[in-house]
Amino acid sequence: MPQPFEDFREREERGKMGDSSDSVSVDMEGVSLGGKEYLVRTCLGYVSVTVLGDSDKPALVTYPDLALNYMSCFQGLFLCPEACSLLLHNFCIYHISPPGHELGASAISLDDPLYSVDDLVDQIAEVLDFFGLGAVMCMGVTAGAFILTQFAMKYRPRVMGLILVSPICEAATWTEWLYNKVMSNLLYFYGMCGVVKEILLNRYFSKEVRGGVQVPESDIVQACRRSLDERHSSNVWRFLEAMNGRPDISERLRKLQCRTLIFVGDSSPFHSEALYMTSKLDRRYSALVEVQACGSMVTEEQPHAMLIPLEYFLMGYGLYRPSQSSVSPRSPLSPSCIAPELLSPESMGLKLKPIKTRIPHS
Repeated sequence: MPQPFEDFREREERGKMGDSSDSVSVDMEGVSLGGKEYLVRTCLGYVSVTVLGDSDKPALVTYPDLALNYMSCFQGLFLCPEACSLLLHNFCIYHISPPGHELGASAISLDDPLYSVDDLVDQIAEVLDFFGLGAVMCMGVTAGAFILTQFAMKYRPRVMGLILVSPICEAATWTEWLYNKVMSNLLYFYGMCGVVKEILLNRYFSKEVRGGVQVPESDIVQACRRSLDERHSSNVWRFLEAMNGRPDISERLRKLQCRTLIFVGDSSPFHSEALYMTSKLDRRYSALVEVQACGSMVTEEQPHAMLIPLEYFLMGYGLYRPSQSSVSPRSPLSPSCIAPELLSPESMGLKLKPIKTRIPHS
């Protein structure tokens, strides 16, 4: 078993000294989501993986969006009692943080070589190898969704299904590339300044929760703002540079055979990209859920909107069979919102077709 360390600095010093162990573990008791953090040695250095639940259950791997970790990207979903119960009943959760995005991370030197999206994909494979995992379910948000989708393409037998939130599949357009370069330069020269935080919050959340002159900023946005203060700008800069150089994978999506469930808020800056990605996927194995008056991070802004689609998605794997009494009255979806085709078991499990589900804003 991995041995505990006092802190990240000691871990780094041992790494420089050529410690032969592959990981360390850090007790995460007292952190709101619980679990245990493992610092797994990979080709890119140590990566943080927080494990929740029973390791004998199937694995669900998560990957967050830019400048976030599992706490700031998936906490809302896992603090939703029904969704947490659904996921932990069926899975052991493996939250992977991008390099240097974990709680208590040290700043990565600007002199260290930059990594690519493909390097991050290979790093996920190393994490799965360390834990002895075979085929896993994957859940990612925007940048994390892109990385997990590319992982599913490169390591096809290792992915049983994809749950993607506000995903992207194309290379950065010239507009996005220039926009990201502005943010990259701000991060490089000024750090996690107010302008960068506003850009990122606009990326994550709808105007309704960001507030304004007349409406105060919501609690989830305030919490996310505080979490951004904890990120080292150099670490965020490296992840942003990798995503800005991402390849276009859209023409390869038709060959992606694993079933895919896509969520996107209709106020997300990536709404059109998610619709485009859905159009490129095989319609036999994919479904789309649009969430009204919601930004990119459906996991934080409207996690209840994910509950019923997730229940029916998991039915296709034999992991969950909802009964009428088990449907939460607080969920904004009902079984009648789900296309009948979603409920017809096929040889591959649940046959999915693109659907549009509008969820009233409460």
